This record gives sequence, C-alpha cells and structure tokens, in this order.
Amino acid sequence: MAEETILESTERTSGREALRKNVQAAIALAGAVRSTLGPKGLDKLLVDDSGQTLVTNDGVTVLESAKVEHPVAKMIISASSTQDRVARDGTTSTVVICAEMLRNAWQLVRQGIHPATIARGYALAESFAISALDELSIDATREQIHAAIETSLAGKLDQSMGKHLANLALDAGEIIVNEGRADPTMVKVIKQTGGSMNQTALITGLALAKSKIHPEMNERGGPGSILLLDGGIERRKTQLDTKLNITSAGMIDAFRKSESKSLLSQVENLVEIGCDLLVCKEGIDEEARQSLSNNGILTYRRVEKKDLDLLSRACGANLVPDAGRAGKGDLGAFIKTREELRGGINNWILDAEDGGATLIVRGSTDGILDEVERCFADGLGVACQLLEDPVLLPGAGATQVALARRLRRHAESVPGREQMAIEAWADALESIPRALAGNAGYDGIDSLLKLTAAQNSGGDSIGLDLLTGEPNDTIKRGVLEPLNITRQAISGATEAAISILRIDDVLWAQMDAQIPDGVQEQLQGFGAE
Repeated sequence: MAEETILESTERTSGREALRKNVQAAIALAGAVRSTLGPKGLDKLLVDDSGQTLVTNDGVTVLESAKVEHPVAKMIISASSTQDRVARDGTTSTVVICAEMLRNAWQLVRQGIHPATIARGYALAESFAISALDELSIDATREQIHAAIETSLAGKLDQSMGKHLANLALDAGEIIVNEGRADPTMVKVIKQTGGSMNQTALITGLALAKSKIHPEMNERGGPGSILLLDGGIERRKTQLDTKLNITSAGMIDAFRKSESKSLLSQVENLVEIGCDLLVCKEGIDEEARQSLSNNGILTYRRVEKKDLDLLSRACGANLVPDAGRAGKGDLGAFIKTREELRGGINNWILDAEDGGATLIVRGSTDGILDEVERCFADGLGVACQLLEDPVLLPGAGATQVALARRLRRHAESVPGREQMAIEAWADALESIPRALAGNAGYDGIDSLLKLTAAQNSGGDSIGLDLLTGEPNDTIKRGVLEPLNITRQAISGATEAAISILRIDDVLWAQMDAQIPDGVQEQLQGFGAE
C-alpha cells in the first residue's frame, strides 16, 4: 500500500513485461535501419518539422534524425553514435546485432533462463569472439586498404562515385599521417554548388576562399615564416561613449599621427621578427596595408577562427592578439603559398609540413553536397584507422559466420545454462549475412546455410557475393573491413544488450497537463478581475 502511494504519479512496468517491451523497442529500432545495410541497401527520406528533406543511407544519421522517446531505443542509438565516433562505420550493424541479441535473449527467458545468466553467457561469448578476431585478420596492403574504404562506402553512393571518394579519402589520409598517427580534422572541406559529384577534388594543403589584401603582393612564395593574429591591425575604437574637447586646430592632426604611428610600429615589429606571411582574424587598415605591401609581407584578413586554429596546428604558429607584441617564438613555418581559381572562386592554398589537405566538394544541390561530405568523412575515418593499424577482416558476412561457427564449438565446453546464451549470441551475429542477403533480394536463411557450408569446406574468408547470391572468397574479391570496426560493433552491441537485459523495472513519471503561456496569462487576468 505504501509503495502504491509513493508511486501514484508513476507508471510502472516490471519483470518479464518490462523486458518484453524493451525487446520490442529494440526490434522496432533495428527494423527502421536494417534495409540500409550493405551495398544493396536502400535509402531513407527524412523530413524534419520545417519540411527540410534529407536522403541518406547512413544508419546513424537516420537514427539521430528521428524523434525517439523510448529510453531503451535511446540507449541503442547511443551505442550506434559511439560506433560512428570511434570507427566511422558499422553503425547499422551495431543496432541490428544488438536487437537480435535481445530477441534471442527473450526466447531464452521464456524457456526459464534468468536474464543474469544470459548476460554472463553474452559476456563470455564477447570475450571469446574478440580474441578469435586475431585468427581471422590479415595484414593489409595499400590496395587492400583502398578496397576496404570502397567497401565501407558501398551502397551510400553510386559505384563510380564511391570508388572516386575512396581514392580521395586514402590520398587525404596519406597526406595527413604523421609519425603513424592520422588526424581527420586536418582535412578541410569546402562545398561548392554546381557541377557534378565526380568533379569533387582534393588539394594538398589548406585552402581558404581568400585573396591577398593588396594587388602588389606576391601570392606565390615560400618557404617562409607565418604569424597568426587573433585580431587585426586597425585604428582603435573606444569601448565607451566618449567626447573629445578640441581646443586647437593641430589636435586632430596630432591624434591621427599618433594612431598612424601605432599602426606602423606594429608593421615594423613584424619586419623585425622576420614575418613573411600574416593571417588576421579581423581587418587591416589602409595605411597598414600599404606598409605591409612595401615590406613584402603577404597578408590575408577576415579569416575564421576555426581556420586560424587549423593553420596554427599545420604551421606550428602561436595565435597572438597583438602584432606589436609578437615575438620570433610565435612564428610558424610554411613550405609554399599560392592562389588558384577553382569553380569561379579564388582559393588561397598554404602548404606546411603538417599542412593537411582540402576537399573541394562539387554537386548540383545542397543535399548532394552534404551527403558527399558525410560519405567522405566516413571514408576518411576508415582510411585513418587503417593507416594507423593496417589490419583487415573478410567482409560480406564472412567474419560473422566464422565467429558463429567457432562460438558454437566453444559453447560445448561451457557447463551450465550460459552455453545456451553463447549459442544465442552466435545466432545474433548471423543476422548480418541474413540482412545482407535479404537487402540484395535473396533468401536470408538459404544464403546463410550456403555460406556456412562453403566455409566448412573452403575456409573462413568465404563470404556472400551479392551479385550472384553465391559464396566466394572475399579476400580475392577485395571485400574487406577494418578489424577495429568489427571489434567495436561487437563490443558496443553486447554492452548495450547486457545493459538492457539487466533492467527489470521501468518507471514512467506521468507528466502534468501543460497550459500554453498565452492561455495561462488570460486565466490569471480573469482571476484578477
């Protein structure tokens, strides 16, 4: 009675009913993105509240764009978002595997197996599968890395564009790799409406849609030193409303000469410390502009803060607030600077030792530009991972089936009911080849049985050929996926499934009816009368 009184404003679901509803939410969520999986996956048309549309094949984009209220669905979306942030691919696989684990767990619960036992079995299966991945992995060559990037982009764009973006992503990754580490943020993206997607190009160096501030400045040069100014070289404006009391005719001239002297002294300091290239966040006064040109200092102004940060990392320069106080220690180094006209827009391009790269994205609409940018970001993320850790696994469902076969043999050595949970976990992995086959128009169960039999006689690298529906060697075909993507998908899906299995009570706080502000004001006014 006391418990009912305490929770009188709360809707409560507990026990098996809570688990059943949570599993239903997970299955419904996976159903929303399953059809996007693989090279034959279909696209989703997303429409927001304002009527803006988005066509995408990316599972995590679909999930993050949807308005999802169920807490369990949000937990799985969070696992998918983590997969995207860490591995840049495998987001749909994470959701599908997690939902299948929960579906299989529900069947075991109905047979009388406790969720805690299932959770222990799932943890054992995950540990075994992660260790078994090393047996299936191969060391990648450059051609295989390119093939893996192309595999990750399959189905997101047409085949020719996917191959083109895979080339660009690998080239960009090789440009920014430094001492075995590759930072994807060192690739800048510029989107230009017009032309076709195939005109998307990669530029070595950081490109900004800027022109030199004075026509007599030489836009080509290098190597040299660069200074980044978090401000400008302008006449100072008073921060408070003030009035000047002029008592003589010469006071205005003296005031202007003092300002000019301050501007020129900043330029003189730049000359003294040996600055060859100046990049400013704010503007440059006309008098300072002429002085900079006379002293041979190439200058660009009105550069965004994020671009200044990129230049700082590329050139090793400090971002200083005042040109007059800058020292030699604040300078960075660049290799070459130039200006090029691309797509009717003048671009200033700077090469530095860690100078990064710039992708010029072309497309007929803003929606196409956004989709190309997303696909390139995924391809670049995969490229960076493989350049840091060049280890690959067979794709097209081969790895999942190979792990499932190993797990079933391993389950025979595990006493207790955890054995059934390990087998259920193995069944969940096989949801990937079933979904791949189904999206390609083949029967999922028949394709899985063919693949399992083919691996038993032909080896672990046998996967599905979605053009013919028959199993064949994925390594020879170049259908490969990075080890990190599969490992993260398995771990993320298992952790999410175990967390949901451990929930046996769901409490929903009942929301009071909300009165619109305008109506509330009218009611208050009515009461006052």
